[in-house]
Amino acid sequence: MLAALALAGGVYTAFAPGAFADEPRQLSAAAIEGKQLYDTSCITCHGRDAQGVEGRGPSLIGVGSASVEFQVGTGRMPMTRQEAQAEEKKPQFDKAQTKQLGQYIQELGGGPQMPTGELVEDIEANPEALARGGELFRVNCASCHGFGGGGGALSSGKFAPGLHDVSPEHLYAAMLTGPQNMPVFGDNELSPEEKREIITYVTVQLQDDKDPGGLFNLGRYGPATEGVAIFMVGITILVFVALWIAGKS
Repeated sequence: MLAALALAGGVYTAFAPGAFADEPRQLSAAAIEGKQLYDTSCITCHGRDAQGVEGRGPSLIGVGSASVEFQVGTGRMPMTRQEAQAEEKKPQFDKAQTKQLGQYIQELGGGPQMPTGELVEDIEANPEALARGGELFRVNCASCHGFGGGGGALSSGKFAPGLHDVSPEHLYAAMLTGPQNMPVFGDNELSPEEKREIITYVTVQLQDDKDPGGLFNLGRYGPATEGVAIFMVGITILVFVALWIAGKS
């Protein structure tokens, strides 16, 4: 019996490739630092080796460093509790730690990465970028985020956030990874150059140029919106004044 067991074990070890242990994954120095942060802050919900935990958090394999830089960099992760949508809050990690976490997830399972170089076009050198970015924004983004970038409500308690204080890096990462309810705009849908043009429009037109006209910033449509509002309010007041005068007389 012992000889038979030894023979069977030897044959299995010799011919079964899965019997050998995999070599440990070699991580870079930044990824090792990120793993330490992950093991203390993320492993409870996302599991060992970022495989996910049912009912707590999804697998992070394949999400890439861009997703980590958006979710962690905006304070949406770690979440305090399960909600309809993770809301932006003060980040718990600084930029260096966020990049270390992203590098660990990137080396663990791959996925989208942030590009290098400037994300905002030089308007003086390329004035057409602002116009093209505005057109792309109205076609792809305005239906949820609003024409003025103020955000909007979605179904089931969810919402599209405002864009007035979002950094260019987080704008690019959001388009690249499609967080929560946002669709993924891959390079086959919006090229990296088109993404940069949208970021240029949001940064220069919607964030820096606060008001295209008018005093009260009603929807950022300019003075026409304010004129309609003043007209409606004024007419209502005049009607009530006329009724009051008629009642007194």
